[in-house]
Amino acid sequence: MGAKEKARIGKLCFTITNTHKKLSSPENKRMIIRIVKLTFQAEKAADFIQIFETKKPTILQFGGCHHLELWRDKKAKNVFFTCSHWENEDCLNAYRHSEFFKETWAKTKAAFSDKPEAWSVEALD
Repeated sequence: MGAKEKARIGKLCFTITNTHKKLSSPENKRMIIRIVKLTFQAEKAADFIQIFETKKPTILQFGGCHHLELWRDKKAKNVFFTCSHWENEDCLNAYRHSEFFKETWAKTKAAFSDKPEAWSVEALD
């Protein structure tokens, strides 16, 4: 990962921390913020948006999921980031090991043009 991309991820984390006031409460400081970078074949990007919008309500109903957003890179229109907030790592892992996730991931990864990247971060202040 280049310095430019690291800076962009840093800015995303800074934005999350400052725009989501619920993360500033002491009980939520330990909340996990999960950022996943997904790069798709250009012709599959619109399909992914549709899949995400269809699956989002179910993801938000998983225990411990408090927030979910989809972001798109301003220049590379086939590069997306998901940002989700989880109560703790156990909640995130319960989702990641669910049949729902496995089925959704199988459909999604077929359209990748690059390896996905993921970060689990937490607010410091």
